[in-house]
Amino acid sequence: MSDLSLPSQLRRNLSVDDPRVRGVVYQALLAGSLLALTAAIGIQTVSNMSARGIPLSLDFWNETAGFAINQTLIPYDSLSTYGRAFWVGVVNTLVAGGLGILFATILGFVLGVARLSDNWIVAQVSASYVEIIRNVPLLLQLLFWYNAVLKPLPAPKASIAIPGGIYLNNRGLIFPEIQLHPGAGVVGLAILVAVVLSAASYMYAQGVQKRTGRQLPILASCAGLMIGLPLLAVITIGNPVSFLEPKLVGFNFRGGHQLYPEFAALLIGLSVYTASYIAEIVRGGILAIPRGQTEAAYALALPPGKTLRLVIIPQALRIIVPPLTSQYLNLIKNSSLAVFIGYPDLVQVFAGTVLNQTGAAIQVMAITLSVYLAISLLTSMAMNLFNQRLAIVER
Repeated sequence: MSDLSLPSQLRRNLSVDDPRVRGVVYQALLAGSLLALTAAIGIQTVSNMSARGIPLSLDFWNETAGFAINQTLIPYDSLSTYGRAFWVGVVNTLVAGGLGILFATILGFVLGVARLSDNWIVAQVSASYVEIIRNVPLLLQLLFWYNAVLKPLPAPKASIAIPGGIYLNNRGLIFPEIQLHPGAGVVGLAILVAVVLSAASYMYAQGVQKRTGRQLPILASCAGLMIGLPLLAVITIGNPVSFLEPKLVGFNFRGGHQLYPEFAALLIGLSVYTASYIAEIVRGGILAIPRGQTEAAYALALPPGKTLRLVIIPQALRIIVPPLTSQYLNLIKNSSLAVFIGYPDLVQVFAGTVLNQTGAAIQVMAITLSVYLAISLLTSMAMNLFNQRLAIVER
């Protein structure tokens, strides 16, 4: 090709008949249209808010909230700011979501394995649980646990006494308060050392098993470390930790810690409901593993328990984890239903009370949506990293 033919060739490449050129043009027009539409919506929204006297800034963030929250894990009172109330809601949402994921995973795995049990009763009970729970709306289940199970409990004066200074009534579960004395830091350090040594022992045992096939008694050694080191620290120091039992004064208990029925109902409802879906995911993952894997394990004289734990479950996890991520995300988002039973999560505290008092609807809803989006993206990222570790690496 001569140099004189290059301009004409270039003109032909940039012709509107070229699919690549048309694609760029259409995408540019679509992007411009979306930007223009977004700008128009934003301008109209700002104009409407200004005409109605609705605040457009975040100046309310540092104003005094003026309302109380009964369940707080961080310091808060009615003189705290709206920003502090926001963080209370975020922490309460994270606690409910995190514990819900933990309990739902444990219960779901147990139910999923139980559905495949050779024991007819165990399999049918698990199947009945799954079919009933997952076909009843979550909101109805939350209302059931709160109004039909927890609220009818006896009043504080007739509390159900549980050994260890624990009391159960319609105001929640009241248990002794932990008091730390000089030397408690050493006990905490002993617990931290025990955790680190247990993790190192587990990694060492995994390495030995991969190299030689020999299984070390890792469970017994980790249990000994987790119990022995803190107990040794307590005996050496004396009594660095004590428990202050709650006392009934008038119509309520004084002292101790309290687990409120709203939180318990939310946690039970989320865990029980999500576990029914996780159970089906686990059952499907196990059934997807070829029968030959089980037969090969039996041929090596592995008992059924070790076959399931060491052969089947590790392979099934590659199938279980991706749909399990969706259930975790659903649980976190479903925690917003806590507003119907009075648990002060982010939706009730910030998108409810704060919005009603300040009138800053756009700002409050944008912040609330951003928080849920951030939590979901972080959860998804963590599960994707875990899934990558489980993936089969091609040699």
